[in-house]
Amino acid sequence: MTLARQVATWTAAALASFTTVASAADGAFYGLLRSRDLTPFGFLRLDLRPAHAVTIEPGSWAIETEIDYQNTWALSPEVELYLNGLESQGRRELGADELRAIRDLPGENYLVDVESSLLDVTLHYKISSQWTAYVTANAVSYGGGFLDGVIEDFHDTFGMASFGRPALSRNDTNIVFDLRSSQVAVFEAPTRGGLIDPTVGVRYVGIGLPEGWTLALEAASKVPIRDSSFLLSTGRTDYGLQAALQRFGNRDAFYVNAAAVYYAGASPPVPQESQIVPTLVVGYERQLSANTNLNLQGYYSESVYSRATTNLESLLDDKYQLSIGLRHRMDQFLLTFGFTENLQNFNNTPDISFQLGLAWVPRPRSTSG
Repeated sequence: MTLARQVATWTAAALASFTTVASAADGAFYGLLRSRDLTPFGFLRLDLRPAHAVTIEPGSWAIETEIDYQNTWALSPEVELYLNGLESQGRRELGADELRAIRDLPGENYLVDVESSLLDVTLHYKISSQWTAYVTANAVSYGGGFLDGVIEDFHDTFGMASFGRPALSRNDTNIVFDLRSSQVAVFEAPTRGGLIDPTVGVRYVGIGLPEGWTLALEAASKVPIRDSSFLLSTGRTDYGLQAALQRFGNRDAFYVNAAAVYYAGASPPVPQESQIVPTLVVGYERQLSANTNLNLQGYYSESVYSRATTNLESLLDDKYQLSIGLRHRMDQFLLTFGFTENLQNFNNTPDISFQLGLAWVPRPRSTSG
């Protein structure tokens, strides 16, 4: 049995076991998975996380930590054709000959082959019954990772295209960008990583709605902590607003999050214009037991690129991602496991990403506050 089939079997067994547990009469809702968009194309911009459904007593704190890990294999059509032609010759490390061949291909081309991990730590403080302030600190690391073989097995299992993966060595880092001649070529991790720009924000829940409904409003800003640095900071300040509508039933909850972010853009070698970036997240939460919930949610966002910087449709396309996750509460701690897969446009979002989360909520109140 391939690793991909084993993962699928284990996941199905886990979900089956969770759905047969005891009544969820004493359960709670926690809201959407709080992971952010990990797409390398615009990863450093402000991306407002979906609003949670947990509230705390005024004057108290909560700490939320998350580790997100993603694998990205994205390439232009000409590069995919070129790599498909090399598959019969076996695997190789991308080197000077291959780079020269890619740059000689017609039109504008790119290849991004990288895995990254992101650590988020968010501190929430409940100012009053209606206002909460928070700050999120982030650190990122880049490398070749370990998921290439798993993904290739998954593609083989379900008869999907190889997308040129078998032509290159597994678990390497390769970044080749054109973007109208602002050329970048990296054959190893471009940086070991480090701190990236933190986010500060406030949340308001004082709008009166019928019982079972909550509307949360958020305003946030990404604050640069350094000058522009490739894959660490844009060196610019972003601002964003978000409205989150939440509907709670007996064991089911529905969520719609709409956000608009003023993205100040980025400088070469990967230039991006300043713009307003809309984002929509819709989701569903089901109480499986008194302590365990299931989440299913979809993510939509526009690309940060325009025709002023590229003519490649794969970089101009909108981004669609689907996430599924489980949450489990243990006293004052909340554990999260999530899995995200890209949808429809496969060359502008990570192939897959995983999320592990741990939140400490010492003085929680009832859901929807």
